Amino acid sequence: MIVPGRPGEPARTARPGERVGRTPSEVVAADVRFAENMIPHHRQALEMTALVEERTTTESIRALARQITAAQTPEIKAMTAWLAGLGRQAPAGHDHAQESAYGMATQEQLNALRAARGGAFDRMFLQLMTRHHEGAVKMAGEQLADGRDQRMRMMARDVYSGQSIEIARMRRLLESLPA
Repeated sequence: MIVPGRPGEPARTARPGERVGRTPSEVVAADVRFAENMIPHHRQALEMTALVEERTTTESIRALARQITAAQTPEIKAMTAWLAGLGRQAPAGHDHAQESAYGMATQEQLNALRAARGGAFDRMFLQLMTRHHEGAVKMAGEQLADGRDQRMRMMARDVYSGQSIEIARMRRLLESLPA
């Protein structure tokens, strides 16, 4: 492999086994914690979005649910693969004792959402998902403050910006619902 030199210097040939380009970032506990917490967090969001189609007639809420699903499904896959690269398995579920941590809905709230229809569903979905996203933004902020792995930091930036935009959108939708 040819390694370019600095401006004005000649190129050279890389030595066998030499790493060229960016040095892989160090993985710290915050990186692993972010992935291991965000995977079940995203799974719960997907559980809630799966309820939308049969329980609402509001197209803007259906579109939001599709957008959340489209963003979070590949993020789960990427974080799962990243953990596997470290020899770790993705968490199978989430800790029910910490359901309210990071905006996670409780089992009772999920059951109420499953039972709701129409306007009641819309309002509850938006309230729960807004709080859920706020928790994800908090988790992403913690990763950006303490994490070192570039892939997890990039994921955290995407979560932070994307879900902040969706929070604003959900608040506007909630305000537009009939009382």
